[in-house]
Amino acid sequence: MTPQPLSRSSSVIPDHPKASVHFKQVAIIGVGLIGGSLGMILKRNALADSIVGVGRRIENLKTAVELGAIDRYVSDAKDGVRGADLVILATPVDTYERHVKEWGACLAPGTIVSDVGSVKGALVEQAERLLPNSVRFVGAHPIAGKEKTGVAAGSVTLFKGARCILTPTKRTDPQALQAIRALWETAGATVLTMDPMLHDKVLGAVSHLPHIAAFALINALTEVQQTTPELDLLAYSGGGLRDTTRIAGSSPEMWRDIFLWNRDNLVAQIDVYERHLQQLKRLIQAGDGPAIEQELERAKKVREQLNRPA
Repeated sequence: MTPQPLSRSSSVIPDHPKASVHFKQVAIIGVGLIGGSLGMILKRNALADSIVGVGRRIENLKTAVELGAIDRYVSDAKDGVRGADLVILATPVDTYERHVKEWGACLAPGTIVSDVGSVKGALVEQAERLLPNSVRFVGAHPIAGKEKTGVAAGSVTLFKGARCILTPTKRTDPQALQAIRALWETAGATVLTMDPMLHDKVLGAVSHLPHIAAFALINALTEVQQTTPELDLLAYSGGGLRDTTRIAGSSPEMWRDIFLWNRDNLVAQIDVYERHLQQLKRLIQAGDGPAIEQELERAKKVREQLNRPA
């Protein structure tokens, strides 16, 4: 079934029948948690004859070989992508331009390039502009992860039950889109298709903004700690603080880039968040118990929806 064009307001394409997919050589650039887990899945399901890892840290790449995420590794990305019919870009999003400029011209006609980045809009446009016309790009965002980074934290079950959003444009090749859809379905993900710009607005709200809140809360607690140096505040914390700030343990490098590449959406959403913080602050200052309870009850009802099956 050929995917239908997306309107700007469209978010999900109807379900497609699952298809099989196989690649002769896959190059994974950035063999960390996401890239490494995808490599494990490719090998476990015999979806590729050969998997080449490309990265900066040799020890991590050696671990990737030992864990069965890749067959071999190289440090030169040009060597890694030569002969590949699929290239997965799994590095911080701010590195995409440098990578594509470095090795894009080395790709054979028909090669599929995809990514796993949490930001899509401008980056999808950039990739389509920089890659040769004969190369097929498909933006992808698996919504799965852990606070831990590196291939050692990878797992063949990382994407099981998770959503993976594909972000095609008018330039996206339908067959390449179907191949990437099949790859992520084999990984156990529920695959949706969304406009790249809409993706950034949605994920900015439900993923990027919560990370900002978690990082800011930990930094605020660090400042509060300075007012009581005789006590270790964190030693008195319970599950509430751990649950609320769990994602503050994520990679600063990765999230720095995500925040910057989705800055317009995030600044607007931070403004909304700040208004709600200020509202609670005013009610607490005024000692208005009924209004505080009303605010909390409204939030509680929305939060309970997260426990329902998608």
